[in-house]
Amino acid sequence: MRLHVVHHVDDEPDARPRPSADAQPGTGAGGSERTVAGRISPDHPSLDRLDPDAARSPRSIGSTPDFVASISKLTAVPPAQTAVPRVSSHPGPPVTVPRRKAPDPCDPEQPRRLTPYESGLAAVARHDVHIERVWPMRSPSTGSLEESSSAYFQGVRRGTPPASIVPVGGLRMNQAFPHEPVMATEVVGLFSPVPSGLILDATVGGGGHAAALLSAHGGVSVLGLDRDPVAAAAATAALAPFGHRAIVRQSRFDDLARVVAEVQDGLGGGPLAYGLSGALFDLGVSSPQLDVAERGFSYRRDAALDMRMDPTSGRTAADIVNEFDEDALVGLFTDNGEGRFARRIARAIVAARPVTTTGQLADVVRAAIPAATRRTGGHPARRVFQAIRIAVNEELDQLQRALDDALSLLRPGGRCVVIAYHSGEDRLVKTTFTRAVTGDCHCPPGLPCVCGADPQFRLVARGSRRPSEEEVARNRRAEAARLRVIERLPDAEDPASSNGEVA
Repeated sequence: MRLHVVHHVDDEPDARPRPSADAQPGTGAGGSERTVAGRISPDHPSLDRLDPDAARSPRSIGSTPDFVASISKLTAVPPAQTAVPRVSSHPGPPVTVPRRKAPDPCDPEQPRRLTPYESGLAAVARHDVHIERVWPMRSPSTGSLEESSSAYFQGVRRGTPPASIVPVGGLRMNQAFPHEPVMATEVVGLFSPVPSGLILDATVGGGGHAAALLSAHGGVSVLGLDRDPVAAAAATAALAPFGHRAIVRQSRFDDLARVVAEVQDGLGGGPLAYGLSGALFDLGVSSPQLDVAERGFSYRRDAALDMRMDPTSGRTAADIVNEFDEDALVGLFTDNGEGRFARRIARAIVAARPVTTTGQLADVVRAAIPAATRRTGGHPARRVFQAIRIAVNEELDQLQRALDDALSLLRPGGRCVVIAYHSGEDRLVKTTFTRAVTGDCHCPPGLPCVCGADPQFRLVARGSRRPSEEEVARNRRAEAARLRVIERLPDAEDPASSNGEVA
């Protein structure tokens, strides 16, 4: 229950008679009949115990004799029973203070402890308090489950709900793959100078980045790839309004060269139609994949160990956890940032086999890490789950080949943007981009190149870009994002391909 209590003082202090010194509680012009009248909302639950006829008029409650008597009895202060001396270091006679005897439950004359309901009635009788509004703090949905995708979810609701809100049960948004694209504004801005043509979204997910690019740049088309059949279907539906400008294929991104060639052969248009105007990689796992327990990605939801992006093929996380030997697990965890306790975790997993569920694996990892370390740094199983997911989907091996193919397909002036969430992925991207902008030069830094390297790319921005504080506050999963961008240098004999931007 939400109880809105309002304290106030008299607007006209001289207009209300004050009780005399010998006035009895609850009687006279200044008694409870005056203080209670008009102070209770008609829907206050205290009306349930009063006379029904009086309940219809809140101002008649204070004049009800039974109610006045009950309030007088509840708020009466029992007289002092004994006096005890108070010890003081100051000179002078000892001071005595009244002391009450403990109430005897068998003595009807002794005061008793008030029940919560009686305490509430006593509070209502005070002249400086009245109950303005009481309403139940419960969800307006009558369904058995309510999530943030519910049409009537109000996570920050305060105060009395508007009269326009009508409780509706079971009404939800029909979103099979809801996902907020990370750094979408930055991505759209980075692709604005690229030439017209085909942009590859190698990890299309729910189609958020692709839709933003198609809406902002009318001269480009988008080819979206995703190995997850659920994501591919969701992206197809989300990008349907863009017609032939949006193409979605279910495929691993390390097979992008073949898919791009097939799509461009089908579109036709001559030699100038081949190549990519841009390539986008939004790496890692999507929010819907984490939120669906059955996919087995999350350590916060108990389900079978799976973690496959494509649930129809490949080995599962259970295969790795139960088949890798201790040394292989140690190497896997160390490569993904869990070097300090990698051996302890691997030994605990081997001892606990068979491990078949995400909850069981999370418990084993938690028990293997010292309690003092578990208190900081987030969930103790986070890096372990991330390492196993990367191994299940062979993400780093596929990423290296996919980046090399994407850079080779870029047309002059085209750009490749990569958003990474894991240090291993970001390190691989940085190494690949550095090799591209130097032409794979092996000469000592600071000396003229004598190895014949011919750089074809430049960094649009040095280092990595981070999401804004506003975006991180809105979407906590964007906090680890690191964005890097590279551009193929325009041909010297083709001035039309130059965009004039300076890094």
